[in-house]
Amino acid sequence: MAIKKKKVFVLDTNVLLHDFTCIYNFQENDIVIPIVALEELDHFKKGNEMINFHAREFSRELDKIAGDNLFNGGISLGKGHGKLRIETGKPFSPEMEQSFADKNPDHRILAIANYLQKDNSKQSIILVSKDINLRMKAKSLGLVAQDYLSDKIKDLDTLKREIQVLEGVDDVKVQGLYDNFDGVQPKEFNVTPYPNQYFIIKGAKSSALGHYNAISQTINRVEKIRAYGIEPRNSEQTFSLDALIRPEIQLVSLTGKAGTGKTLLALAAALHQEKSFNQILLARPIVPLANRDIGFLPGDVNEKIGPYMQPLFDNLTVIKNKFKSSSKEYQYIDEMQRTDRLIITPLAYIRGRSLSNVFFIVDEAQNLTPHEVKTIITRAGEGTKFVFTGDIQQIDHPYLDMKSNGLTYLSDKMHGQDIFAHINLVKGERSYLADLASTLL
Repeated sequence: MAIKKKKVFVLDTNVLLHDFTCIYNFQENDIVIPIVALEELDHFKKGNEMINFHAREFSRELDKIAGDNLFNGGISLGKGHGKLRIETGKPFSPEMEQSFADKNPDHRILAIANYLQKDNSKQSIILVSKDINLRMKAKSLGLVAQDYLSDKIKDLDTLKREIQVLEGVDDVKVQGLYDNFDGVQPKEFNVTPYPNQYFIIKGAKSSALGHYNAISQTINRVEKIRAYGIEPRNSEQTFSLDALIRPEIQLVSLTGKAGTGKTLLALAAALHQEKSFNQILLARPIVPLANRDIGFLPGDVNEKIGPYMQPLFDNLTVIKNKFKSSSKEYQYIDEMQRTDRLIITPLAYIRGRSLSNVFFIVDEAQNLTPHEVKTIITRAGEGTKFVFTGDIQQIDHPYLDMKSNGLTYLSDKMHGQDIFAHINLVKGERSYLADLASTLL
């Protein structure tokens, strides 16, 4: 029987910032942290963004592992794991000298991986990086390189299976959804649903929208709800509002391209239920990975973040314009903003806030890492409802893709839980022009 060859994974800085617990996700294989990566982490330790939090947490974790020991020879990461060591800087090989004139941090990390490969024939050396270009450079040097795969889902089917269309249903059974307030048994429609699955049920002459309640184990009819002046325009929006308003559903993810109404519906649903919550928070990440670009914008802090928050204020304006400026609904929104019962803010600014009995909407969640989404949700107190919205085809974060972003990860991992619902909105409702551009351009 052949002995399994042990692997050595060299981790790029962006992996450590993506998930500060990443060193425990490589089974029995050894981990190498280039000393260059520790140098880069120093630049990220100060600040209020999630990436700064990750930098600090990884440093603390490293300190806890090392204790009073030296990294010479590596330190065990515990049962079922390999060893961790810090690798100091290595000289550029002649091939690298010819290829890269600039000895920047990426190339110095590459030099360490290249050196380890040439110096070690008994172990497979693998560079792990979220940076596609660095992986390509590694492969050009004959190095094995891969993305960080631990939080990447296998496929995107999860995002499409929450709504099931049932066609050719007997009209008598469709009518049963209207007649039976307590719902209909799933076997009547020949389905085995999971918690909070939604159905479009079509008969020859009639149709209905349905929701599976895991507590009563029945499919109930979903009625169209008008929420603070906003009325759903299609079945997907109807399902979204239903999930957003159901008190038993504490976590909702809404995905879909621009113009499908994700954020507008979430905000309307929050205002519709505002008496049930102490506060409504609407937040979004400002700049992916780091906020260094903000410093170049003119003005004070509020003026700098204004352009990033404007789309959220635009959604609020749409809702306000459903009413006359003299109406109690319009004035009540203004009052909620004045008294901080309705807050629109960058995501980084809500750190340290109490998240008990809050309706919390996280917009542009496709630009969050899985670990960031987990950190946000695990801070939930009693009575809090979380809504994550985003378009997984419009990712601005340089180290995330459709299968590794936090919104996709959340929708996949929470699938089938009785307090979770996910809706993927497909039909654009801004205008025919906006929908056509989103589809074709």
